[in-house]
Amino acid sequence: MIKWIAAFFGYFLFRFPGALLGFFIGGMMDQLFGGSTTFFQTRVSNSTTGNFQLNLLALSALVIKADGQVKAQELQFVRNFFIANYGRVEASILFETFNEQVKKEVQNISALTQIFVTRTAYETRLQIVHFLFGVANADGTISQTELDKIQQIAAALGIRVADYESIKAMFLKATDSAYKILEITPEATAAEIKKAYREMAKKYHPDKLQSKDPALVKGAQEKFQEVQKAYEAIQKERGL
Repeated sequence: MIKWIAAFFGYFLFRFPGALLGFFIGGMMDQLFGGSTTFFQTRVSNSTTGNFQLNLLALSALVIKADGQVKAQELQFVRNFFIANYGRVEASILFETFNEQVKKEVQNISALTQIFVTRTAYETRLQIVHFLFGVANADGTISQTELDKIQQIAAALGIRVADYESIKAMFLKATDSAYKILEITPEATAAEIKKAYREMAKKYHPDKLQSKDPALVKGAQEKFQEVQKAYEAIQKERGL
Protein backbone atom coordinates (compact mmCIF):
# COMPACT_ATOMS: atom_id res chain seq x y z
CA MET A 1 0.00 0.00 0.00
CA ILE A 2 2.82 2.42 0.85
CA LYS A 3 4.37 1.98 -2.60
CA TRP A 4 1.19 3.20 -4.32
CA ILE A 5 1.01 6.31 -2.14
CA ALA A 6 4.72 6.98 -2.71
CA ALA A 7 4.18 6.52 -6.46
CA PHE A 8 1.30 9.03 -6.34
CA PHE A 9 3.41 11.66 -4.58
CA GLY A 10 6.32 10.90 -6.90
CA TYR A 11 4.16 11.52 -9.95
CA PHE A 12 2.75 14.68 -8.38
CA LEU A 13 6.25 16.05 -7.83
CA PHE A 14 8.32 14.66 -10.75
CA ARG A 15 5.75 13.10 -13.10
CA PHE A 16 6.48 9.62 -14.51
CA PRO A 17 10.12 9.28 -13.32
CA GLY A 18 9.01 10.33 -9.86
CA ALA A 19 6.22 7.76 -9.89
CA LEU A 20 8.68 4.98 -10.67
CA LEU A 21 11.08 6.13 -7.97
CA GLY A 22 8.24 6.48 -5.46
CA PHE A 23 6.94 3.01 -6.30
CA PHE A 24 10.40 1.53 -5.77
CA ILE A 25 11.03 3.32 -2.46
CA GLY A 26 7.48 2.63 -1.28
CA GLY A 27 7.97 -1.05 -2.04
CA MET A 28 10.95 -1.15 0.26
CA MET A 29 8.92 0.62 2.97
CA ASP A 30 6.16 -1.95 2.53
CA GLN A 31 8.68 -4.67 3.24
CA LEU A 32 10.06 -2.74 6.20
CA PHE A 33 6.68 -2.16 7.82
CA GLY A 34 5.20 -5.48 6.74
CA GLY A 35 1.46 -5.65 7.29
CA SER A 36 1.29 -2.48 9.36
CA THR A 37 -0.51 -0.44 6.74
CA THR A 38 -3.65 0.51 8.65
CA PHE A 39 -2.86 4.21 8.50
CA PHE A 40 -2.15 4.22 4.80
CA GLN A 41 -5.31 2.29 3.99
CA THR A 42 -7.27 4.76 6.10
CA ARG A 43 -5.59 7.71 4.41
CA VAL A 44 -6.49 6.45 0.94
CA SER A 45 -10.12 5.87 1.93
CA ASN A 46 -10.32 9.23 3.69
CA SER A 47 -9.01 11.64 1.06
CA THR A 48 -10.62 14.63 2.75
CA THR A 49 -8.38 14.20 5.80
CA GLY A 50 -5.34 13.75 3.57
CA ASN A 51 -6.14 16.89 1.60
CA PHE A 52 -6.76 18.73 4.85
CA GLN A 53 -3.29 17.93 6.17
CA LEU A 54 -1.49 18.56 2.88
CA ASN A 55 -3.23 21.89 2.39
CA LEU A 56 -2.42 22.83 5.97
CA LEU A 57 1.23 22.12 5.21
CA ALA A 58 1.00 24.18 2.03
CA LEU A 59 -0.42 27.12 4.00
CA SER A 60 2.44 26.69 6.47
CA ALA A 61 4.88 26.95 3.57
CA LEU A 62 3.29 30.23 2.48
CA VAL A 63 3.81 31.70 5.95
CA ILE A 64 7.37 30.37 6.22
CA LYS A 65 8.35 31.93 2.88
CA ALA A 66 6.48 35.20 3.46
CA ASP A 67 9.53 37.14 4.68
CA GLY A 68 11.79 35.74 1.96
CA GLN A 69 13.59 33.39 4.33
CA VAL A 70 13.05 29.71 5.07
CA LYS A 71 14.07 29.50 8.72
CA ALA A 72 15.08 26.25 10.34
CA GLN A 73 13.09 27.01 13.51
CA GLU A 74 9.87 27.41 11.55
CA LEU A 75 10.42 24.23 9.55
CA GLN A 76 11.19 22.34 12.74
CA PHE A 77 8.08 23.72 14.42
CA VAL A 78 5.91 22.30 11.65
CA ARG A 79 7.77 18.98 11.69
CA ASN A 80 7.53 18.61 15.47
CA PHE A 81 3.87 19.61 15.42
CA PHE A 82 2.88 16.95 12.90
CA ILE A 83 5.05 14.21 14.41
CA ALA A 84 3.62 14.89 17.87
CA ASN A 85 0.03 14.88 16.65
CA TYR A 86 0.02 12.33 13.82
CA GLY A 87 3.00 10.06 14.44
CA ARG A 88 6.41 9.85 12.76
CA VAL A 89 5.43 7.51 9.92
CA GLU A 90 2.35 9.48 8.90
CA ALA A 91 4.20 12.78 9.18
CA SER A 92 7.09 11.52 7.04
CA ILE A 93 4.76 10.82 4.13
CA LEU A 94 3.28 14.30 4.39
CA PHE A 95 6.68 15.99 4.67
CA GLU A 96 7.77 14.59 1.32
CA THR A 97 5.14 16.80 -0.26
CA PHE A 98 5.69 19.64 2.23
CA ASN A 99 9.35 19.97 1.27
CA GLU A 100 8.29 20.56 -2.32
CA GLN A 101 5.61 23.05 -1.26
CA VAL A 102 8.29 25.17 0.42
CA LYS A 103 10.24 25.35 -2.84
CA LYS A 104 7.32 26.48 -4.98
CA GLU A 105 7.22 30.16 -5.82
CA VAL A 106 3.45 30.54 -6.18
CA GLN A 107 0.53 29.03 -4.29
CA ASN A 108 -3.11 29.85 -4.75
CA ILE A 109 -4.50 30.77 -1.33
CA SER A 110 -8.09 30.54 -2.50
CA ALA A 111 -7.56 27.01 -3.81
CA LEU A 112 -5.74 25.86 -0.68
CA THR A 113 -8.38 27.23 1.68
CA GLN A 114 -11.40 26.02 -0.28
CA ILE A 115 -11.50 22.59 1.37
CA PHE A 116 -11.57 24.21 4.82
CA VAL A 117 -14.26 26.72 3.87
CA THR A 118 -16.57 24.10 2.38
CA ARG A 119 -15.92 21.13 4.68
CA THR A 120 -14.98 22.39 8.14
CA ALA A 121 -16.68 24.32 10.92
CA TYR A 122 -15.76 27.94 11.59
CA GLU A 123 -14.15 26.90 14.89
CA THR A 124 -11.82 24.58 12.97
CA ARG A 125 -10.72 27.43 10.74
CA LEU A 126 -9.95 29.51 13.81
CA GLN A 127 -7.54 26.77 14.91
CA ILE A 128 -5.82 26.89 11.51
CA VAL A 129 -5.12 30.60 11.95
CA HIS A 130 -3.85 29.91 15.47
CA PHE A 131 -1.51 27.22 14.11
CA LEU A 132 -0.14 29.54 11.40
CA PHE A 133 0.66 32.19 14.00
CA GLY A 134 2.57 29.50 15.87
CA VAL A 135 4.57 28.74 12.72
CA ALA A 136 5.44 32.40 12.21
CA ASN A 137 6.40 32.82 15.86
CA ALA A 138 8.66 29.74 15.96
CA ASP A 139 11.79 31.86 15.57
CA GLY A 140 10.72 34.25 18.32
CA THR A 141 9.43 37.06 16.13
CA ILE A 142 6.60 37.61 13.65
CA SER A 143 7.48 39.89 10.75
CA GLN A 144 5.03 42.25 9.08
CA THR A 145 5.16 40.22 5.88
CA GLU A 146 4.24 37.09 7.85
CA LEU A 147 1.37 38.98 9.46
CA ASP A 148 0.16 40.14 6.06
CA LYS A 149 0.26 36.59 4.72
CA ILE A 150 -1.64 35.15 7.69
CA GLN A 151 -4.21 37.93 7.36
CA GLN A 152 -4.70 37.03 3.67
CA ILE A 153 -5.18 33.38 4.58
CA ALA A 154 -7.55 34.25 7.41
CA ALA A 155 -9.64 36.36 5.03
CA ALA A 156 -9.76 33.49 2.52
CA LEU A 157 -10.88 31.19 5.34
CA GLY A 158 -13.74 33.56 6.09
CA ILE A 159 -12.40 34.54 9.51
CA ARG A 160 -14.00 37.65 10.98
CA VAL A 161 -11.64 40.59 11.57
CA ALA A 162 -12.36 40.66 15.32
CA ASP A 163 -11.51 36.96 15.64
CA TYR A 164 -8.29 37.43 13.65
CA GLU A 165 -7.26 40.31 15.89
CA SER A 166 -8.10 38.22 18.97
CA ILE A 167 -5.79 35.39 17.90
CA LYS A 168 -3.11 37.87 16.82
CA ALA A 169 -3.16 39.40 20.31
CA MET A 170 -2.39 35.99 21.80
CA PHE A 171 0.99 36.08 20.05
CA LEU A 172 1.83 39.78 19.80
CA LYS A 173 1.56 41.02 23.36
CA ALA A 174 0.78 44.68 24.00
CA THR A 175 -0.75 46.70 26.83
CA ASP A 176 -4.25 46.08 25.46
CA SER A 177 -3.70 42.45 24.37
CA ALA A 178 -6.02 41.04 27.02
CA TYR A 179 -8.84 43.29 25.80
CA LYS A 180 -8.22 42.38 22.16
CA ILE A 181 -8.30 38.68 23.00
CA LEU A 182 -11.75 39.18 24.52
CA GLU A 183 -12.69 41.42 21.56
CA ILE A 184 -13.50 44.44 23.73
CA THR A 185 -11.92 47.84 24.38
CA PRO A 186 -10.23 49.08 27.57
CA GLU A 187 -13.30 51.26 28.09
CA ALA A 188 -15.55 48.20 28.60
CA THR A 189 -17.53 48.02 31.82
CA ALA A 190 -17.20 45.17 34.30
CA ALA A 191 -20.47 43.70 33.04
CA GLU A 192 -19.29 43.92 29.42
CA ILE A 193 -16.00 42.24 30.32
CA LYS A 194 -17.76 39.36 32.02
CA LYS A 195 -20.15 38.96 29.09
CA ALA A 196 -17.26 39.03 26.60
CA TYR A 197 -15.37 36.39 28.56
CA ARG A 198 -18.36 34.06 28.55
CA GLU A 199 -18.88 34.52 24.81
CA MET A 200 -15.21 33.98 23.97
CA ALA A 201 -14.89 31.00 26.31
CA LYS A 202 -17.87 29.45 24.57
CA LYS A 203 -16.48 30.21 21.11
CA TYR A 204 -13.04 28.78 21.84
CA HIS A 205 -14.08 25.85 24.01
CA PRO A 206 -12.60 22.61 22.57
CA ASP A 207 -16.08 21.03 22.53
CA LYS A 208 -17.12 23.57 19.87
CA LEU A 209 -14.46 22.31 17.49
CA GLN A 210 -16.49 19.35 16.20
CA SER A 211 -13.27 17.56 15.35
CA LYS A 212 -11.23 14.74 16.84
CA ASP A 213 -8.08 15.85 15.06
CA PRO A 214 -5.45 15.93 17.85
CA ALA A 215 -3.60 18.92 16.42
CA LEU A 216 -6.73 21.05 16.24
CA VAL A 217 -7.94 19.95 19.66
CA LYS A 218 -4.61 20.99 21.14
CA GLY A 219 -4.84 24.38 19.45
CA ALA A 220 -8.38 24.87 20.78
CA GLN A 221 -7.20 24.10 24.31
CA GLU A 222 -4.37 26.62 23.99
CA LYS A 223 -6.70 29.36 22.78
CA PHE A 224 -9.23 28.58 25.49
CA GLN A 225 -6.45 28.99 28.05
CA GLU A 226 -5.41 32.32 26.51
CA VAL A 227 -8.98 33.58 26.91
CA GLN A 228 -8.94 32.58 30.57
CA LYS A 229 -5.56 34.28 31.10
CA ALA A 230 -6.81 37.46 29.44
CA TYR A 231 -9.88 37.57 31.65
CA GLU A 232 -7.81 36.96 34.79
CA ALA A 233 -5.34 39.69 33.75
CA ILE A 234 -8.14 42.24 33.33
CA GLN A 235 -9.69 41.22 36.65
CA LYS A 236 -6.32 41.71 38.37
CA GLU A 237 -5.75 45.04 36.63
CA ARG A 238 -9.13 46.37 37.73
CA GLY A 239 -9.24 44.69 41.10
CA LEU A 240 -12.41 42.80 40.26
